[in-house]
Amino acid sequence: MFSTVLIANRGEIAVRVLRTLRRLGVRGVAVYAPDDAGAPHVALADAAVEIPSYLDGAAVVAAALATGAEAVHPGYGFLSENAGFARECAAAGLVFVGPPPGAIEAMGDKIAAKEAVAAAGVPVVPGRSGRGLDDGQLEAAALEVGFPALLKPSAGGGGKGMRLVTAADELAGAIASARREARGAFGDDTLLIERFVTAPRHIEVQVFADAHGNVVHLGERECSLQRRHQKIIEEAPSPFLTESGRAELGAHAVEAARAIGYVGAGTVEFIVAGEGEGRYFMEMNTRLQVEHPVTELVTGLDLVELQLRVASGERLPFGQDDVVLDGHSIEARIYAEDPSRGFLPTGGRVLLLEEPPSARVDSGVVRGGEVGSRYDPMLAKVIVHGPDRAAALRALDTALASYTLLGVPTNTGFLRDLLARPEVRAGALDTGLVERILPELTGGGVPDWVLAAAALTRMEAVAPAGDGPWDTMDGWRVGEAAWSPHALVVDGAEHVEARTRAGEVAVGDGAPVAAALDGDALVLAGRRFPHRRVLGPDGTVWIGAGGRAWAVRERERTLRAGAAAAAGGVLRSPMPGTVLAVKVAEGDLVAAGQPIVVVEAMKMEHTVTAAVAGTVTALPVRAGSQVALDAVLAEISPEETS
Repeated sequence: MFSTVLIANRGEIAVRVLRTLRRLGVRGVAVYAPDDAGAPHVALADAAVEIPSYLDGAAVVAAALATGAEAVHPGYGFLSENAGFARECAAAGLVFVGPPPGAIEAMGDKIAAKEAVAAAGVPVVPGRSGRGLDDGQLEAAALEVGFPALLKPSAGGGGKGMRLVTAADELAGAIASARREARGAFGDDTLLIERFVTAPRHIEVQVFADAHGNVVHLGERECSLQRRHQKIIEEAPSPFLTESGRAELGAHAVEAARAIGYVGAGTVEFIVAGEGEGRYFMEMNTRLQVEHPVTELVTGLDLVELQLRVASGERLPFGQDDVVLDGHSIEARIYAEDPSRGFLPTGGRVLLLEEPPSARVDSGVVRGGEVGSRYDPMLAKVIVHGPDRAAALRALDTALASYTLLGVPTNTGFLRDLLARPEVRAGALDTGLVERILPELTGGGVPDWVLAAAALTRMEAVAPAGDGPWDTMDGWRVGEAAWSPHALVVDGAEHVEARTRAGEVAVGDGAPVAAALDGDALVLAGRRFPHRRVLGPDGTVWIGAGGRAWAVRERERTLRAGAAAAAGGVLRSPMPGTVLAVKVAEGDLVAAGQPIVVVEAMKMEHTVTAAVAGTVTALPVRAGSQVALDAVLAEISPEETS
């Protein structure tokens, strides 16, 4: 076993690797970008070195050599599937905790991957994957494959650069957008096109191989619950596969790994159309997966420890017949995003964080930490284990209900609603399910007690000290106190009127009721509503309960933005991020719905379109500009109408 290992990553995966190193008595070295000096993985490491970027392979290698590391664990993302970086490590005398560079190249290129596994007898999705296809050839291939079709980057994964095309007139725009995103994410805009399998399941198999020719699989994971082609809920084993189906996919995964001389941990992903129908190889991820904890909980294995042992030259300590799946495990990904706004990334400072003691939580955030737009929006993973799937679902709901993060909007409440759906409970899953039921999952209102608690908190916050008649915000008159009005804005959208005075609150058109804040609870008309509550530095009241959180502001603080939105001529950034492209110039005439600016944040690209037809009168941003949430991107003078 190594004595010192450097982790070339950040966030929850860096923390997770460091915990295994600590258990094994191995010294762990962290690296951090300049804006990440206060991150949790830096505090947990035995030593830490600042580098310009997590993508700077030369700086990572130099940090490893300077700190006496013998090996580099890449985690996932960043340099984890970079064959050139693996070679840099080897040239410097460092062990890369991952597969050989040749295996990374074979599976990192989706075109080469399909060719390699097809030669080994593994079924692949019908499509066209010739190298160097230009836009015209891609369009012709799409017409040949038929619609719906899926455009995919040859390099990379995670849903980035992937575009679903349902008709021929969508092809040109989809190809341009996919190439741009693939080029930005992977440095390679090569695309392939595949037939889109309708209502498919996404099932993947965990494989492990050592340098002595032993290859095994550790069962499968069901990853069909996705948004934007990215997973949000994963479980092991799949509720769909029979024992024979499990054996079939496992055998295909082992064949795929053997075909490229694989060593280490890898995941072979399949598109499964249905029982007895097509089961196709999709891709192989040559690294540890985000969802590896569910495999750990059903097998009892520490996959990071296995990675380290295999990388140090040891044999796998078990064979295929020794792998036994015990019970059921489910993982939920906590993202800094707003499901009600199309899962746009969010950000901010973590004002309060409470994690469930009943579950395993792999986390990359701490109270007081800043969530920015430079990195992936995943903040943490909540993972549970039960004797069966029903028990695991109950355990996960309980855990999510006690997960509280205030200061940054997250998807936690959305996840609880998704897991409660009858389709999910029954295991009737496919990759399009979330999109189909999204309106039902994001249309809920705000409870009146939340508004009452926010109004009372605001009243207390602005009340001056003292007990005289001039020292109260309620006003006064002979016989009774006057009401203080509150125009509340909930999560930046819903406007609700509330009134408060000492001991009472009225919400909307409701009658006044007795109300008081009592520690971590609101007492409303004799009923207690436990919750966690924080008043942010900008005056926002954050309230969390049952895994849900609400950000409540006074309307005056958002009046200007609301007026601009109503006018329709001012375009604002829907998320904090970077401007990728500005598609117009000042003085241009534009139509309603025309693309104006493309903004990227946390690996997500979003096109902002004109709300009205008119003339572009201001463009305060350019490609490369950093923008905050609600920053002005463009101003359009609407056309005059008769």
